[in-house]
Amino acid sequence: MSYRKLTGSLLGLTAITLGGCTTSTVATQLPPASFVAAQETPGDQYVIGPLDQLTIFVWRNPELGVKVQVRPDGRITTPLIADMTAVGKTPAQLADAIQGALSTYINDPLVSVIVDNFSGTYSQQVRIVGATEKPASLPYRSSMTLLDAMIAVGGLSEYAAGDNARLVRYDRKSGKQVEYGLKISRLLKRGESSANVRLEPGDVIIIPESMF
Repeated sequence: MSYRKLTGSLLGLTAITLGGCTTSTVATQLPPASFVAAQETPGDQYVIGPLDQLTIFVWRNPELGVKVQVRPDGRITTPLIADMTAVGKTPAQLADAIQGALSTYINDPLVSVIVDNFSGTYSQQVRIVGATEKPASLPYRSSMTLLDAMIAVGGLSEYAAGDNARLVRYDRKSGKQVEYGLKISRLLKRGESSANVRLEPGDVIIIPESMF
């Protein structure tokens, strides 16, 4: 499949996906963000997603501990526990759920859950599609910016219209999707720091091709 056909397919798929959501509203530009955060602050609590790899430790009962990958259906199986839902829980919430299940078999179990390798839920990922070197879904990191995301996907493709790119963001307060214009070419090719913006979990960046 040619690059242009692949890009067209990705954009078409994204349009269908976004079209099934709440109606979008168009907003102005986002405020600029510094290249390096003035102060690193914790992000929202991490929510376990499909294919995350977990280490489960049960104090004083090592035989009940296990390394496990969350299945695509969002569940895990551990010693004495079958098909427990993991997706949508924080590590602490999953530890509490496992403790509750194990209390049937042992007294006062103490459980820790560590995320070894994470993908996150779609609502915690930043997705970049269209005219970029390698479209991808990236796990969101605290203080992540547009520049960080573009470095991760290898920048713009030869045919990208970076200054016509859009960012689609779900506004939890209004329950609507909001679109913002992006100036990716100005950021990457001209070094205009004002074009760098802060990203949020769940953002979708759509980069069209140039018509010429």
